[in-house]
Amino acid sequence: MAEVADPRSAAPAVAGRAPVPRRPHRAPAPGPHPAPGSAPAARGVPRWVWSLPPVVVLALVFLYPLALVVRQSLTPENGGGAFDAYSAVFASTAFREALGTTVWLAVGATVGCLGLGFALALVIAFVPFPGARAVSRFIDVFLSFPSFLVTLALLFIYGTVGMANGIWTDVLGVADGPFHFLATPWGVLLAEITYFTPFVMRPLLAAFSQLDTAQLEVASSLGAGPARIVRRVILPEALPALAAGGSLVLVMCLNEFGIVLFTGAKDVTTLPMLVYGKAILESDYAAACVVAVVNIAISVGLFGLYRVVGKRAGA
Repeated sequence: MAEVADPRSAAPAVAGRAPVPRRPHRAPAPGPHPAPGSAPAARGVPRWVWSLPPVVVLALVFLYPLALVVRQSLTPENGGGAFDAYSAVFASTAFREALGTTVWLAVGATVGCLGLGFALALVIAFVPFPGARAVSRFIDVFLSFPSFLVTLALLFIYGTVGMANGIWTDVLGVADGPFHFLATPWGVLLAEITYFTPFVMRPLLAAFSQLDTAQLEVASSLGAGPARIVRRVILPEALPALAAGGSLVLVMCLNEFGIVLFTGAKDVTTLPMLVYGKAILESDYAAACVVAVVNIAISVGLFGLYRVVGKRAGA
């Protein structure tokens, strides 16, 4: 009886050629194997070792100075209990006034930036005019400007010896002009709205670029006016971007120092200005550290809110 050849033992025969035997299949050696597409790890070096350098740099540059501030707030130089400096600062009128001023300036600037930023973003995105793309690009560049630069520009225009007062005195022949509001809380508020409005416009323009224009055309064909289209179609799509931009502006206004300093508003004391005054002018480092810890705690809480809102908005 003829033996039947195992089809796995040889390759298919080709006319005029001898069949080529297949190479025997070898089972993989026992032991762990690297995942497909992954580079083999360095032998003898645990993976956690590679995370040590960035952790050490982060601890030395950021965490260590922060720990020193917290320690200084709990161990005042003149002795006393751990929380005596906190009790003294919280009981002071200067701290309560600075906290109130900081909160209302930050909230007022945020509301102003939301209103102005939404209106300007609507014009740039939906009202065609020459140079709209250049204006949109300029907003991206404006985000890199330092805050004191905007304050100096406002001083050149509305300062005591600025252009507006100069024109007023030249035309009317009087000794002094009427514009002196920059050294008041309203001047600080104007400067913050001017500087932080692009931080609201940027996410709004990104949201408007993803809006389906067919919805606007359908609403317009059904007889809806511009105000109704903005309220019923555009505004619901812009709410996540408004929330993300507003949260960011609130955090940045809370910690703003340069605008308040360069406006020369002596009667406007915010938490950062109070830290500067306690540390530099009064040499009360324990009180300065207490105010700094409070400012940091509020900022971290608001930043956590910004991250949550930004994640939901896709920012």
